[in-house]
Amino acid sequence: MTEKLLRPLRTRPWPERWLTRLLGATAAMAVYLLCLPWDLRNRVEFPGSLGETTPVVGPGLAVLGVALIALAAYFGHRDALAWPLLVVAVPPAALMYVSFRSHPEPPDAEVWPLTWAFFTLVIAAGVLVAASVARRFRAEAVEDGWVTGAQRS
Repeated sequence: MTEKLLRPLRTRPWPERWLTRLLGATAAMAVYLLCLPWDLRNRVEFPGSLGETTPVVGPGLAVLGVALIALAAYFGHRDALAWPLLVVAVPPAALMYVSFRSHPEPPDAEVWPLTWAFFTLVIAAGVLVAASVARRFRAEAVEDGWVTGAQRS
């Protein structure tokens, strides 16, 4: 059973490949939704206060980071290098975009595009690093392509 879970996806039938990728993307979305609140706007601590508080907490970010790195390592070990990026990094980035976009802000305070771009870059870089490191631990030394996983001649 363990061999089947760790075997490269290019050796598996196409329904199993796509189901595994779909389950990975669903897991990445679920972890994001569980670890971060949907409403990411800062709030005043109490009426009339100058200090703001945010609903994002450190333990939630830590759990999100560990879970996404674990998913990236798993898919990096099993699949071509671009798939972990598409399966693990894109769903949280899309949810973050929708979350930021759903809250209108005054025109002079729209910093969400920069925030979204920065955190998307951080997530994507972490996923690529974790996937690259996990690929080094494959049992067979296979030199495969960026997306297809096909061997080069």
